[in-house]
Amino acid sequence: MSDLMKYLSERPYPGRGILLGSGHNGTWAQSIAAYFIMGRSENSRNRIFETTEDGIRTKAFDESKMTDPSLIIYHPVRMVGTDLVVTNGDQTDTIRDHLVRGGTFEDALRTREYEPDEPNWTPRISGLLDRQGNYRLSILKEGQDRLCQRQFFEYQARYGLGHLITTYEGYGDPRPSFHGEPVQVKLDAPSADVLADQIWDSLDEANRVALYVCCIDRRNGFPETVIINKYGQSTHTAPKTSIWQEKR
Repeated sequence: MSDLMKYLSERPYPGRGILLGSGHNGTWAQSIAAYFIMGRSENSRNRIFETTEDGIRTKAFDESKMTDPSLIIYHPVRMVGTDLVVTNGDQTDTIRDHLVRGGTFEDALRTREYEPDEPNWTPRISGLLDRQGNYRLSILKEGQDRLCQRQFFEYQARYGLGHLITTYEGYGDPRPSFHGEPVQVKLDAPSADVLADQIWDSLDEANRVALYVCCIDRRNGFPETVIINKYGQSTHTAPKTSIWQEKR
């Protein structure tokens, strides 16, 4: 089991990352989801997270400086019934649409490939967190002869345990894709704001752009959500209403 903060601090450019797992607030079990984005170009860094009716979206901080919205403007997080979908691209909507029609996480991602951003061919990473705290992770990345290699991982909820998957291993030209299984990490932060501060402080200060952390009370679906933006407003909310909903 890896130390999450040590793992992140040792990697100046993991790119984008998804963390899913289970924690405890001292009284009740919580399901945990986190997503962060990093950037090296002005276009990538010119982004913030903002809340939507069913999750969050990326948005240009300064619209006048946005040069290419493709691949960087999307909905990273969307709720579908009692499932939370989190991805690093517009495959969030692909997964949502399949789930609404009665399809599966895996079937949805079999219709997608890695990002067309030659020469990096950035992987598409995705996660699905259910009401009981069980979760799935996936990575779609360039394989031999540019064929798409699709990998899927499934985990049962276990208190104090999570898994992290990122797009890159670090710097390089092209940037090296994440390889192997998702990294098993210890989760012991008592709240979303503590976990968010720990992750944010572990990400490289020059490259970090935005972070979303959500801890969901598994008794009732009440969320504690933190958004940290390098530019623009950061938020911390803990509404006493459930984010679980009927599929639509």
